[in-house]
Amino acid sequence: MSRRTCWLCKMCGDASESPPSNLTLEELLQWAQSFEKLMATKYGPAVYAAYLKTEHSDENIQFWMECETYKKITLRWSRVYRAKKLYKIYIQPQSPREINIDSSTREAIIRNIQEPTQSCFEEAQKIVYTHMERDSYPRFLKSEMYQNLLKSIQSNNS
Repeated sequence: MSRRTCWLCKMCGDASESPPSNLTLEELLQWAQSFEKLMATKYGPAVYAAYLKTEHSDENIQFWMECETYKKITLRWSRVYRAKKLYKIYIQPQSPREINIDSSTREAIIRNIQEPTQSCFEEAQKIVYTHMERDSYPRFLKSEMYQNLLKSIQSNNS
């Protein structure tokens, strides 16, 4: 887990901890407007990842974030190395953090990984994004983690 979520982990375990002062009520309320807005904010992805970790399903957000990084790779050798690593961790059947994608998407990745492009994992990333948006995101908004964070920020503002 990244350094940005340490305050969150502490806060969940100790009510005396408070979120970073630059996490605003406005940002927190944006998270409830749409999954896209949650993912576009500074702290949203980190908090959401912490929530998914409590559900033992953080492989989805980790894969999505690693794909965002992968798409920015410009050096061919680096892209090849990273593509193979992503495949071994998230795509390969029975891999340690296997994501839930259909077989045709998996097969397309296997074909494309020989000469990986920046869009090699795009379809799998879309599938994972949709899973998160439709499945765990609504639970996140109802979760004790999000509700406690909202109450904490609201009480700090009053």
